[in-house]
Amino acid sequence: MSNFIRKKKWMFLVVPLLAIASVGFISRNPAGDDYFEISKNLDIFGKLYREVHGFYVDDVDPTDFMRTGIDAMLESLDPYTNYISAAEIEDYRFMSTGQYGGIGAVIGKRDGKVIITEPYQDYPADKAGLRAGDRILQIDDEKITDENVNTLDVRDLLRGQPKTNVKILVEREGIDKPFSVDVSRDDIKIDNVPYSGMIDDEVGYISLTGFTNGASKEVKSALEKLKNENANLKGVVLDLRDNPGGLLFEAIDISNLFVNKGEKIVETRGKIEGSLKTYTARNNPVDTDIPVAVVINRRSASASEIVTGVMQDLDRGVVVGQRSFGKGLVQTTRPLSYNAQLKITTAKYYTPSGRCIQAIDYSNRNEDGSVGKIPDSLQKAFTTVNGRPVYDGGGIMPDLEVNPDDYHTVTQELVRQSIIFDFATRFRNTHESIPDARTFEITDEIFEEFKAYCKEREFTYETKTEKQFSKLKELMEEEAYYEDLKGELDNIDGKIDHAKGEDVEEFRDEIANFLKMQIIGRFYFKRGEIEASFDLDPDLLEAVAVIKDQEKYKSILKGETSEE
Repeated sequence: MSNFIRKKKWMFLVVPLLAIASVGFISRNPAGDDYFEISKNLDIFGKLYREVHGFYVDDVDPTDFMRTGIDAMLESLDPYTNYISAAEIEDYRFMSTGQYGGIGAVIGKRDGKVIITEPYQDYPADKAGLRAGDRILQIDDEKITDENVNTLDVRDLLRGQPKTNVKILVEREGIDKPFSVDVSRDDIKIDNVPYSGMIDDEVGYISLTGFTNGASKEVKSALEKLKNENANLKGVVLDLRDNPGGLLFEAIDISNLFVNKGEKIVETRGKIEGSLKTYTARNNPVDTDIPVAVVINRRSASASEIVTGVMQDLDRGVVVGQRSFGKGLVQTTRPLSYNAQLKITTAKYYTPSGRCIQAIDYSNRNEDGSVGKIPDSLQKAFTTVNGRPVYDGGGIMPDLEVNPDDYHTVTQELVRQSIIFDFATRFRNTHESIPDARTFEITDEIFEEFKAYCKEREFTYETKTEKQFSKLKELMEEEAYYEDLKGELDNIDGKIDHAKGEDVEEFRDEIANFLKMQIIGRFYFKRGEIEASFDLDPDLLEAVAVIKDQEKYKSILKGETSEE
């Protein structure tokens, strides 16, 4: 096709696009708005797009080029306004429903290998005998090679219509040859409540990891079961850690389980007509009196923060953990051409006290995504029902703050380099069973096996001290001090190496906890990991303690106790 024909074809595509866009803006904007500027810039954009396509030295893929422009435009607004192409719709639906057709396993890529990191209990992958740590070599006729491992969409190959089969060739440590497994796909529904039960004889526990369709029903069922089956129930821990949020109405209905019908839950405010809405509890609650400790962390966001904000603002429960993520924005989806959609921020939400917990500065975040330091002058104070001060502009601060564990470099590197994960894989493949999740411990024998495994893997790492020491030596070389002090520097190097050699034993307790959780997960899946955490998790230990100390619990809600 000649350049002339291509350019004419491109003009026929662009002109209708601009006409449709202009008509859309005319119909939605009254006279005197920004119609001229919108029309002018659409015209410039269309002509620029046409000129690049027609005259740029290399071929330009129209889809990729347009997607780059769309993503850049939306990124300038906020991190949550996104374009969803037709090919991405299925993933977006999964985020709303928690449901898809597949084998029921989490797949990861590591060091040029595709491995199963977590099969879901009682789903097809588990029933077919697949385990965490299994390496996938081939899916039906598609071999996974060094050349295609980074471009192949393994997830799409494994997903499919329920009742269809997929043949997976896997490699497992301890078995000489790869073997094939036939897996029958099924409807995979990820529970919003992966676990509920009793931490001890008096305190119940509900883990809520998502807000997809049905989340409120799951929490209600879990809460009612705890109440009906445990006569000594004194309180409930609602765990919202690492919960990224989801559907607004699910957050409203979950809050409603603990507060009276008609109570204000959340308010949304936007610029378009009808966006100012007040949502109240519309159902009869399950229990408005039972003590509740809501546990959050830096990755508790959006709908999680709505529930947490309700419990805190209405003095319905004590919040434990770390400051939440700080996402006080509401997104809605609008249909576009060719089955694409726009997920767009249309409003901000406000908790019952009137505060918006959206982080003031989108870019002011720490490396882990948590809210950065916020000047006091930028925050506004609000009050809870009992008159306690709470603040806007940066997530939700817990009533009882628990500092997250600061693990030593050796532990972090054992996790990052997958040494602990791989040892747990070997342990599972060489042991038929272990004691139940609440009693299993890492014995001296198991830890010695782990230390030997570290040597087998030639585990090494660089400490923060070594990194700084290397910089010091470079500086000394630049300033001509190095040769004079080389002997002393080498002596320090030797002492650091010796100390590092003892680190695995020195930090045995924290390393053993990671080992314990990984090994328990291999035998008892997510449920076992959660049960094992009851005796190890500082957030949960604090939550249980405050529920049992009713004098402290009540004084916090009355504003009589302040936590530093």
